[in-house]
Amino acid sequence: MNAAARRIQRIYLTLLLGNTLAASFIWGINTLFLLDAGLSNLEAFAANAFFTAGMVIFEVPTGVVADTWGRRVSYLLGTITLAASTYLYYVMWQISAPFWSWAVVSILLGLGFTFFSGAVDAWLVDALHSVGHDSGLETVFGRGQMISGAAMLGGSVLGGVVAQATNLGVPFLMRVGVLLVMFAIAAWLMRDLGFTRSPMAHPIRATRTVLSESIEHGLKNKPVRYVMLAAPFTAGVGIYTFYALQPYLLELYGDSRAYSIAGLAAAIVAGAQVLGGWLAPRIRRLFHKRTTALILATVTSALLLAVLGVTRNFWVALVLLAVWGMVFAASGPIRQAYLNDMIPSKQRATVLSFDSLMGSAGGVVVQPVLGRSADLSGYPTSLLFGGVIELLAVPFLFGSRRQKVAADTASDASGSSTPEVTSEVPPQATG
Repeated sequence: MNAAARRIQRIYLTLLLGNTLAASFIWGINTLFLLDAGLSNLEAFAANAFFTAGMVIFEVPTGVVADTWGRRVSYLLGTITLAASTYLYYVMWQISAPFWSWAVVSILLGLGFTFFSGAVDAWLVDALHSVGHDSGLETVFGRGQMISGAAMLGGSVLGGVVAQATNLGVPFLMRVGVLLVMFAIAAWLMRDLGFTRSPMAHPIRATRTVLSESIEHGLKNKPVRYVMLAAPFTAGVGIYTFYALQPYLLELYGDSRAYSIAGLAAAIVAGAQVLGGWLAPRIRRLFHKRTTALILATVTSALLLAVLGVTRNFWVALVLLAVWGMVFAASGPIRQAYLNDMIPSKQRATVLSFDSLMGSAGGVVVQPVLGRSADLSGYPTSLLFGGVIELLAVPFLFGSRRQKVAADTASDASGSSTPEVTSEVPPQATG
C-alpha cells in the first residue's frame, strides 16, 4: 500500500471510529431507553421500524446527494441530521412524548443514516483506486470492522456505565457531542478523490435517474440482485436480535435496572466484531467462493439464535451472543467485497445505498413482527422465529452463487479481494 492509500485508509478508519463511538453510546441501552419512556415492546420495535422505514424512504434521494454533490457533502449532512434528531430523542424521553412523535423523529434518524450508507464505502473504494491501490478490499474492510468493533466496545460499556451512574438520557447527549466533533474532522480531512461530480439535475428527475441506475446495476444484475434479496432477512433479524438481547439478558440476569449488563452485552458483540473483522480475510482463504462463506455464516447465525431462544442460563447466553456476533461480523467484509467487485465506480454509492435500502425494508417488517411476538410469547420465542426468518436468505445466496461471476472467486495471494469490476450493518436500529 502506497503512502496516499495509507492516508486514505487512515481517514476512512477515523470516520468509522468516530461514527461508531457516537452511535454505540446508546446501543447497550436503546431498548431500555424506549421502554423507560413508556413504550411497550411493540411500540419500541415499531419505533425502530419507523427508523428503518426512514432509511427506505430516503436511501435513493440521499444517493442523489452522494452522486451529485459528492460523498463528503453527504457525510457532513449525515452528522448534522443525526446530531439534531438524537437530541430530539433526548427531549422526548424527558417529556414522555406520545408514540407518534417517536415515529416521526425515528424517520429523521433514518434520514441521517442514509447520508452515510453507501457514500462512505464508495468514497473509500474510489479514492483507493484513484491512487493506484489494487491489492483488494477484504483486508481494508476487515480493518474497518475491527476499528468499529473497538469503538463499539468502548462506547457501549461507557454508555451503560454512564446510564447507570446518571440516567438513560445522558448517553444520548454524549452521542450528540461526538457527532459534532466528527463534522469538524470530516470537513477538514475528507476530499472526494477518484470521483467526478455529476451536474445537478431537477431533484425528481435526479432521483428517478438514480433509482433507474440502482435497478440497472443492482436488481437487473443477477448476482447482485440475489445478494440484495437476501438482505431483508439477514439485516432485519440482525437488527432485532441486537436490541432484543438487551432486555432479554437483563431478564436472565434477574435485575431489570442493571444497565451496565446491557452495556456489557453490546460490548461483547463489539469484541466479537473486532475478532470477526480480523478473521474475515482468513476465513475467506478457507473457501474457494465467497458465497460459500456467506451461506455457512447465515445458517450458523440462524442456529445460534435458535439455541439462544431455548437457553435460560445467563452465562451460556453471553457465550452464544459472542459467537453470534463473531459470525455476523466475519461475514460482513466478505459480503462488502463481493458486492463492490460487481458494481461500476460511477454507480457504486447508488447501488450500495439501494442494498442498504433492501436491508432496511426487511427491518421495517421484521422488527415489529418479532417485537409483537416478544409481547405475546416472550423474547425466547421471538429469537426462535428470528432464526427461521434468517434461513429464508439462504436460497437467494445460492441464487447468486449459481451465476458464477468472477467476484465470487476473486482473491489475491494474501487472501484479499482483487477488484474486477464487471458491470461493490451494529446492526443498527434507532441509532
